[in-house]
Amino acid sequence: MVCKAFEVSRSSYYDYRRRRSVVDTERVVLRADVNRIFRKSRSSAGSRMITTMLNEEGVVIGRFKVRRLMSELGLICKQSGPHAYKQATVERPDIPNRLNREFSVSHPDQACCGDITYVWAGRYQTGLMPRWW
Repeated sequence: MVCKAFEVSRSSYYDYRRRRSVVDTERVVLRADVNRIFRKSRSSAGSRMITTMLNEEGVVIGRFKVRRLMSELGLICKQSGPHAYKQATVERPDIPNRLNREFSVSHPDQACCGDITYVWAGRYQTGLMPRWW
């Protein structure tokens, strides 16, 4: 009577009930593998990386299936943003300039100097590491 009211065939209703009660063991195993790799990467691996790692383990799976499994598990990839360098707002006149640009010394380990400036290279900033003389 209910099937007739909703215009659904009885065979479709019983087929739906049968499929709902059957557990897909392969999918449960895949979900566990995806969750394990995601936790191992400390929440940084996305669907592409997880797919690559599973394929290396011998599990044949596609990226979109991994993405669907991650969605079912509520896993969201967290990538850190780009590093932002602090801009120097004031000079430091209180730090004395003892070398006064005289970098040539008679013996080693008499003076140390460093360069902590940033050089713009295209759209990226490159920090120069200190050079020890």
